[in-house]
Amino acid sequence: MKEVMAIIRMDMINKTKEALLTEGFAALNCRKVLGRGKKKVDFTLIEKVVMGELEACSPKTAEVISEGHRLIPKRLISLVVKDEEVQKVVETIISINSKGKPGDGKIFVLPVSDCIRVRTKETGEAAV
Repeated sequence: MKEVMAIIRMDMINKTKEALLTEGFAALNCRKVLGRGKKKVDFTLIEKVVMGELEACSPKTAEVISEGHRLIPKRLISLVVKDEEVQKVVETIISINSKGKPGDGKIFVLPVSDCIRVRTKETGEAAV
């Protein structure tokens, strides 16, 4: 068994849920998260503002400078699937969320050693 975790844009959660349901993956967890990617602050812009070479109040300047510190709201979905279903889940998530732009998301695949259904005490794939 594997856990597939995907961090996606907030506005893509409903389309992603529908696509996963259509492919036979109804069970999932979802939560709101905040985060940021690898984009770094351009400190040369800050130096230019301090030196008076660049207008400090420019909306574009403020956006670029603050971008590196801002945490972006995203959705984290998580589902546990059989090993042979991982590729189908990953492809489904990518097909819906890929726009070819930074911020499209990330997918992580993790091993799951066991699962236990509390109500019936079933274990392993039967509990999934």
